[in-house]
Amino acid sequence: MQVEHHNWFSNALGREMEIRVYGSGGQPLVVFPSQDGHVGDFEGFGMVEACAPLLDGKRVTLVAVDGNDWNSWTNHGVPPAERARRHLDYDRYVVEEVSPFVLRHTGRKTAWTTGCSMGAFHAANFFFRRPDLFDGVIALSGLYQTRGFVGDFCDENVYFNSPLSYLPGLTDPWYLRRYRESQIVFAAGQGAYEEDGLRDMRALQAILAAKGVAAWFDYWGTDVNHDWPWWRRMLPYFLDKLGV
Repeated sequence: MQVEHHNWFSNALGREMEIRVYGSGGQPLVVFPSQDGHVGDFEGFGMVEACAPLLDGKRVTLVAVDGNDWNSWTNHGVPPAERARRHLDYDRYVVEEVSPFVLRHTGRKTAWTTGCSMGAFHAANFFFRRPDLFDGVIALSGLYQTRGFVGDFCDENVYFNSPLSYLPGLTDPWYLRRYRESQIVFAAGQGAYEEDGLRDMRALQAILAAKGVAAWFDYWGTDVNHDWPWWRRMLPYFLDKLGV
C-alpha cells in the first residue's frame, strides 16, 4: 500500500506536527491516537495491517494524526481550565490545518473520523462539533465526557468538548440534519476495562435516539476486552459493513 509522511509547523500548536497517510483512494478517515499516543501508534499496534485489504483495494485512506493529550487533558501540571484551553489549540490544528490537508489530498468534500479508547473520544467530539467537515465516525471503546480528566470542573471550553454534556441540549437543526445524514458507529466490548465506556455509550445511544439520529451501537461479547486485538477486528469489520 502507499504510505506518505507529511510534516509542517503548526501555527495552532506552535510545534512541528506529523501526519501519515495510508492508502490512495476511497473513503478518507482521520485517525486519532489513544491516550497520550502518537502518529505512529495506529500502524505500530497493527491497525493499518488489519485494514490492508481495504487499503489495497482503494476502498479507504487512513490519515493518522499526532496527539496532544499530554499537553492538554492529561497534563495534571496545569489547572483544568488551562487543559481545556490547550485542547482548543488542538481543535484549531485539526479544523484549520488537518482537515483542509485531508480534503485537498483526497479530493473529497468531507471525511470520517475514527479512533480507539481516547482516540474514540476525539473522533466523536470532532464529528459532533464539526459535521460540516466530518460526516462519519467509527468510535471504538471510548469515553464521551471529560470528567475523568477535569473532575467536576466545568467552564465553557470543557462543556463544549464533552459530548455527553452538550448533546442533550442541542436542538439546532443545522447540526441535527447533518447527524442524520451521516454514518455513525459506536462499538465496545463487554469484557475487562470496558465498564466506563459502556456507561457512556449507552447514555450517548439514548441521547441520539431521542433526537431521531440513526446510529449503530454495537455491543460485543463479555470476552471482548478494551485492547488492540479486538479493535483490529472491529475497524475493518465496520468499514466493510458500511460498504466503503
